Amino acid sequence: MSSPVRIETAPHTAGAVASALRGIDGILTPGDAGYDQARLAWNLAADQHPAGIAAPEHLGDVLRIVRAAALVGARIAPQSTGHNAMPLAQGGLDDALLLRLHALTGVDIDVERRTARVVGGTLWRDVIAAAAPHGLTALHGSAGDVAVAGYVLGGGLSFYGRAHGLAAHSVRSFDIVTSFGELVHASPDSHAGLFWALRGGDGGNFGVVVAIELDLLPIADVHAGFLLWDISAAPVVLPAWRSWTEGLDRAVTTSLRMLRFPPLPELPPFLSGRSLVIIDGAVLAEDDRAAELLGPLRELQPELDTFARMPAIGLLDVHMDPPVPSAGVSDHLMLGALGDEALADLLAAAGPDAIGAPAIVELRQLGGALAEPEDAALSRLDGEYTLLAIDMVPVPAMIPGAFARVSAVAEAMRPWADGAPYLNFVETAGGAAGSFQIEAIERLHRVRALYDPMRRMCAAHPLPAMPSRPAPAV
Repeated sequence: MSSPVRIETAPHTAGAVASALRGIDGILTPGDAGYDQARLAWNLAADQHPAGIAAPEHLGDVLRIVRAAALVGARIAPQSTGHNAMPLAQGGLDDALLLRLHALTGVDIDVERRTARVVGGTLWRDVIAAAAPHGLTALHGSAGDVAVAGYVLGGGLSFYGRAHGLAAHSVRSFDIVTSFGELVHASPDSHAGLFWALRGGDGGNFGVVVAIELDLLPIADVHAGFLLWDISAAPVVLPAWRSWTEGLDRAVTTSLRMLRFPPLPELPPFLSGRSLVIIDGAVLAEDDRAAELLGPLRELQPELDTFARMPAIGLLDVHMDPPVPSAGVSDHLMLGALGDEALADLLAAAGPDAIGAPAIVELRQLGGALAEPEDAALSRLDGEYTLLAIDMVPVPAMIPGAFARVSAVAEAMRPWADGAPYLNFVETAGGAAGSFQIEAIERLHRVRALYDPMRRMCAAHPLPAMPSRPAPAV
């Protein structure tokens, strides 16, 4: 590692940081025109009030702004879209510069090497659109408007995951601007410790990721879609799906959701005002084999069945995530095997007869390649299913009630919790506790001591405290 330029600054109060940032080119501070619009995250429930905001368009802007922020004692909070912004807002940003990367974008596809170099805040939809003409795709998530960087730095759970693992494990290298304003290239051969930490260790703790090179998959089209029932069928569909997922071919990755939609005219009629059960996902197999695998679910006579061969880019729309910024809160657990008692508890909390259930309660299927260890900060996903409960909050006054509803679902399922939480689904400050093994936490702290010894970087999920080890016996 080359010796970085050490910028020594005295501690600053939040008010002093905001005053010091005022007037720096490219930085908005409270009271400036455009500040209130710029502070909005994709999750509109995250009420962010940083000391300053910058939206760099070029690498040179990032370097200049990070160095300027360091000189005035500001912490630095990288953010692309802000889908997982709630923990950052809860943690407090009044002494921090919010570095929005949504204007720093670009994709280069290397067809021969089957890789993509993705700049800063680039969205998955743009990456998949660039790869598709070459018969390639990537381990993207369920929504095309999520930025690659934040998704990968938290692990990256894909509908291709049971066959191909976590997206973080597909990364070949990162370019990162440290809190000193130094550009570092991290790969297995250069800054290897930092490379290890960025693969699932929530990279905002270590610097500003300005580019990622990742492997692509030779997939031009995929058998994917969803099956839909009225929520009254949940007591039959849920245990059938559970049994179907046990020992399932790793070519299949699916989720099951119990959904409650308000009667909105912008929703299609089959969703508007209805409560539903939906199973969706992808099957990496030829059509005959896919039909054979899906057969037990189709025997349950879904109202709608859209599973079919589609261009790989179509998988971005199968999950029907909100297409525009929305306000919501969530809770999450990693679950082990789901016996009949666990399913009964879930149905009581979110099934057809549940009172006050949140808008979305989702199980995602794990296992397969997702459970196979890799030399990365997030080595594997424990557990057999993820649980994610989400409720929408059209107005801020509804946030406490929504938190209570999603927390009630999580508490109902807590007896069945098994495994470390998945950070991209954690939306509470301090949620990284329990996400890493003791050895990994110690290694993450050692990496941070090299690249951010003054702890200027602030992430959605700060590193857990260094664990205390028992004193040796005498």
